[in-house]
Amino acid sequence: MPNSMSEQLQQDMECEGLFDCFHGLKELDTECFQVLVDAEEPLTIDEIAEGVERERSTAYRAVQRLLQTGIIQKEQVNYDHGGYYHVYSQTGSVEITRDMRRMLNEWYAKMGQLIQEFETKYEQHDAVAQSVEG
Repeated sequence: MPNSMSEQLQQDMECEGLFDCFHGLKELDTECFQVLVDAEEPLTIDEIAEGVERERSTAYRAVQRLLQTGIIQKEQVNYDHGGYYHVYSQTGSVEITRDMRRMLNEWYAKMGQLIQEFETKYEQHDAVAQSVEG
C-alpha cells in the first residue's frame, strides 16, 4: 500500500481495497469477508476456514479482525439439548458504507484542522521573517 496521499491518489484501487485503507485489513481478512458475502446463510468458523483453504485458527484470527471493524457480525445458535455454536455473516452494505463515510468525514475534519494549524504556525513565521528583512 502506498504511504503518501499523493501515491494513494495515483494508485488504481478496487472497492475491496477500501477495507485495507480504512481498517488496515489483510488479504486473508478480505478473502474471509468474500466467503461470507458469497454464502447464502451464516457460516461457522470451520466453513469459513474451508472456504479460504486455511487452518481453523488462522481463519478465526481473520474473523476476529473483521468483527472488530464491524464488517461482519456474530450470532449464537443454541442446541436444543444445551450448548451452542457461533455463525458469522456480513454486516449490511448500507451499514458498512455509512461507517466508512463517517470515518472519512472524521479524517477530513482532522486533516482540515491540521492544515489550519500549519497555516497559522507558518503564517506567524513568515510575518516575523518579513519584519526582520524590512
